Parts: sequence; C-alpha cells; structure tokens
Amino acid sequence: MNSIFSEPFFTVLFGGTLTASTPIILAAIGEDFVESGGILNLGLEGMMLLGAFTAFIAALITENVYIGLLSGMAAGVVLGLLFGYLVIYLKINQIVAGLGIGLFAIGITSLLFRILFGAEFPVIPDITDKTAIPLLSKIPYASSIFNQHLITYISWILLPIAWWVLYKTSFGLNVRAVGENPAAADVHGVNVYRTRYLTLLFEGVLAGLGGAFLSICDLSFFVFHMTQGRGFIAIAVVMLAKWNPAGIFYGAFLFGICHSLTYGLQILGLDVPREFILMLPYVAVIALLCILARNTRFPAAFCNPYERE
Repeated sequence: MNSIFSEPFFTVLFGGTLTASTPIILAAIGEDFVESGGILNLGLEGMMLLGAFTAFIAALITENVYIGLLSGMAAGVVLGLLFGYLVIYLKINQIVAGLGIGLFAIGITSLLFRILFGAEFPVIPDITDKTAIPLLSKIPYASSIFNQHLITYISWILLPIAWWVLYKTSFGLNVRAVGENPAAADVHGVNVYRTRYLTLLFEGVLAGLGGAFLSICDLSFFVFHMTQGRGFIAIAVVMLAKWNPAGIFYGAFLFGICHSLTYGLQILGLDVPREFILMLPYVAVIALLCILARNTRFPAAFCNPYERE
C-alpha cells in the first residue's frame, strides 16, 4: 500500500486533475463570453457531447487526431449556430432552447452510435501521445504536470488570452456592454445580434474541442452521454469565477482533483466505493456555488432577448 505522500499518488493525482479539468476550462471560457453577452446556454452539455461523438467518428475513420479535433469543433459550431438562431432571432426562451439542444445531442449521438456499431465499443488506435516538457517533466512528484496532452497546454494559454480579450479589447467591451444594456450598445453602433452570435460561435469551437479532447485524447473511445454533466459544471464554474476568465482555472481544478481521486485512492489501496468518489466533483462544485455565488451579480440583460426598436 502506498502512502498519501508517495510519489505515485501525487503523480496520478496531479496528472489526472489536469486532464479532467481541460474540457471544463475550454467549455467554461466559451460560456464566459456567452454569459457576459447576456445569454445563458444550457445546451453547452450537448455541444460538448456532439463534439465528442463527431471527433471520435472522424478520428476512428481517418486515424488522424487533428481531423478528429477539427470535426469536433465544427460540430460545436453547428449547434452554436442553431442555438443562436433559436434564442437571438426567434426569441425562444433560452432555458428551454438550451435544454432542447442538450436532449437532442444525447438522443442523436446514442442513436447514431447504435446504428454504426451496435453493441460494439471500438477504440481509437494510439494516436494521441502526450507531450512532455523537457527537464520539467523530470521533476519528482510533479512530473505528470508537465507531461500532458497538447490541448491541455493550449487551455492554460487560453485563460490569460480570454481575460485580455474580454477586459482589454474593444470586442470584449462590446460583449460586456451587450450583456449589460443592449439597447444602449445598439445606439452606440454595436451590432447586438452579431456580437452575441460571435460569442456563441466561439463557445461552439471551444465546447466542441473540449468534447473532442474527452473522446480522443483522454479516453480514446466513445460511450453514451460520456460528458456526464461537464457542460453544466462548466456553467457553474463560470458563475463561481464571476465571469472572470482568471478564476475559471480554480473551479476547473477543483472538479479535476475530485475526479482524479478515483484513481488516487486506488493507488493508496483504500476501499472506498467508486460511486461515492465519482459523486464528489459535482457535490463540491454545487456546495461552492451555494456558498460563494449567492451574492453574484449577473449581467443586467442576462437571459433577456433583445428586440431592436
């Protein structure tokens, strides 16, 4: 039995934490822009799931990880366009439209997977090697931190870039203005519809990439509803971060470390029900959401459709 201070335990814990947090970070960055623009997209879970399925099929057929990742991103964009059409132009209730998108993705991916593979569960060949950073990947206890998939490193880089775009550029100012007072933003020449659509397209790219990472880079296979609520966790993380991309990492890290305990406790040899450990990430995020987000100030135009006069 290994000690809690043993190197194998920390290696598994840190490595699993960062891998599990990657899809959350990517999806949460996109949702941050969308919610800052005044839209709540509960269809984020469906965007990730369809991205995971499409990426898996493309990578399985072509045996090319990059084609798979691009396909997953394209699938996310398609659902982003669909959701935008429903809530921006048709003015459908955002909660209803988002849940509908999510249920559609669950149904269509399950149906197509059964049609294509029946009871079989194919696995993608070894085409998703991790990228070790020289020297840093040799550090004791922390070696797994610097031996991650390329997409994980990209997600880290995207966090400061997202903060800079949202708070230091004219586009970010337009997004936040649309979320606070779309009528005033419209008067000052900001195209409210286009701005909100662009945020949804951006979210579609990142949500699709997050789902693709899950099915290709993390697991190398697809199972029914494999996202398991990660889209909703990403929405909660955005609210915990109070719409600041700088705080997204901490919420995603919390989810990741709770998730990786499943494997860490196996290293320690502790007999803890696996179902209990799998429940921990969701309980932890919900508890923090109840404690820290009670006084959170939402954008003034949050969830309100805009009708130009």
